[in-house]
Amino acid sequence: MPVRGIRGAVNADDNTAQSILEATRELLQEIIRANSLDCFDDIVSAVFTTTQDLDAAFPAEAARELGMHRVPLLCATEINVPGSMRHCIRILLHVNTDRNAAEMVHVYLKDAARLRPDMKSAQ
Repeated sequence: MPVRGIRGAVNADDNTAQSILEATRELLQEIIRANSLDCFDDIVSAVFTTTQDLDAAFPAEAARELGMHRVPLLCATEINVPGSMRHCIRILLHVNTDRNAAEMVHVYLKDAARLRPDMKSAQ
């Protein structure tokens, strides 16, 4: 079975654990819904990144709260590019699926929708 990547991004309202976890949870739930991921066993791994202005919590904590206890999760900091979007949480999910790459639904929420205006889900 092929492994496909699903991308997404969202903005936290501010640099608090509550805001980071709420935004991450919202993003993950929408990715799961949009891609009909009925079983966490289909998720191979997840990589989360945050902009350098978000350091109050690990986004992976939200995935654990949703039940992803056996999914390998990794958090990292985005490259600090001058003028880039603030308070941004990004995710790359690797999933086992028989669907082709064009069928994967990438999800960009809140201001992060500006990152990928070409994505249908960003509208």
